[in-house]
Amino acid sequence: MPTPFVGREAELALLDKRLGRVADDGAGVAVAIRGRRQVGKSRLVQEFCDRARRPYVFFTATKGASPVEGIADFMAELRESSLPADQEFVPKTAPTNWPDALRTLAAVLPASPSIVVLDELPWLAEQDPVFDGALQTAWDRLFSHRPVLLLLLGSDLHMMERFTAYDRPFYGRADSLVLGPLNPAETGDALGLEASDAVDAHLVSGGLPGILRAWPHATPALDFIKAECADPASPLFGVPEAALMAEFPAPDQARRVLEAVGSGDRTHANIAATAGSQSGALPSGILSPLLRRLTDEKRVLTADSPLSTSSGKPALHHVADSNLRFYLAAMRSAQQLSRRGRPEAAYRVVERRWAAWRGRAVEPLVREALELAAADGEFPWPDTEVVGGWWNRKFQPEIDLIGADRSPVAGTLFFAGSVKWLASPFDRHDLATLVQGAAQVPGFTPGFTGLAVVSLSGTAESVADGEVGLVWGPQDVVSAWRR
Repeated sequence: MPTPFVGREAELALLDKRLGRVADDGAGVAVAIRGRRQVGKSRLVQEFCDRARRPYVFFTATKGASPVEGIADFMAELRESSLPADQEFVPKTAPTNWPDALRTLAAVLPASPSIVVLDELPWLAEQDPVFDGALQTAWDRLFSHRPVLLLLLGSDLHMMERFTAYDRPFYGRADSLVLGPLNPAETGDALGLEASDAVDAHLVSGGLPGILRAWPHATPALDFIKAECADPASPLFGVPEAALMAEFPAPDQARRVLEAVGSGDRTHANIAATAGSQSGALPSGILSPLLRRLTDEKRVLTADSPLSTSSGKPALHHVADSNLRFYLAAMRSAQQLSRRGRPEAAYRVVERRWAAWRGRAVEPLVREALELAAADGEFPWPDTEVVGGWWNRKFQPEIDLIGADRSPVAGTLFFAGSVKWLASPFDRHDLATLVQGAAQVPGFTPGFTGLAVVSLSGTAESVADGEVGLVWGPQDVVSAWRR
């Protein structure tokens, strides 16, 4: 049974507010919506259009199409939409340029509020270098004084940011909405899962609706993975594979760096060695710009620095999207076995790598949950603004959680903590390791800086009440998104 539309109430309310402004003022409003592929931008906007019950046109560009083909497709979509009062108002012969096509659109806009959706906007800009200017001119002269809500969607995060940047034609003309994946609470609600299973499902799916729609109700993550290993065309394989091919169509150095990080390499030296060639490790002069591009422009990697009252190195990298991270770490190997008709062997690959991968992948999610809880105020250390981790150059120790007042260099550390996402509880040995390691963190003050534990299986009886200032389980992690 397909998963129905869930969540996104805040985003739907935001769009409804913009449409209400259009109706009240009789003037146009533009919103630029950006988010990674398969995050549900098109599905969200389609749901909004269906609920709004207003005339609309929804046009999705085709990558690689010529400007002539793109305009012809746009005119065909416009003719079949609910926007024109009569299909005959849309000429059967398509214009040859975007200025004329947009004038045709303006001519069929009704006097009552309507919606115009241009999906995959960066592809239109790739097709025709004058598109950005043509849209800006049409907005200023034809649309901004009409009751129309213009929604501009795109998956290329850098290009969408550039579209409304200071030096670009559409600057100051559109509100920006960044659409992230469904959060763990929404994932659990969509699938009917309890907290621990909801966290697993969120890590595996990345909160991407394209995967969740294929996920049977109330099915734990490993059961779903086992069933999907028998289907080489499963979205569990196809969604991250398509994202990888769209961002990195050629097996170049950038892709090798991404794959190195996805396979578990986190430090600059290890990434350089894995992404290098027979002639040796990738030189720093090549690797450093690639890491910055993948982190700052592509947004597929995240770089974390140790958080304390002193600046620290080295930075650690991980794949930002947990679904792509899972694909690179395990599912790509499983997919190859699945394609060869060996689903049992494919699942065994996942089983072998599951515990280690999950234990590391859950840490960013826990940190985000703690930040949300601190912002809500019901928290032992309500002045906490950021939650990170700490390590030294030898990674001995490595502290999973550091709560502080600011980053990258903190003024005050409020807590240090451990994440243990295993079947065994957090015990006396784990506590001793945490206490010993936390004492080495610059800014840790015994008697003031607290201790926090986030554990899948709770704490052992040997951990006495009062020794730890905060103990969280899966329900607490998921509840952080419900506050």
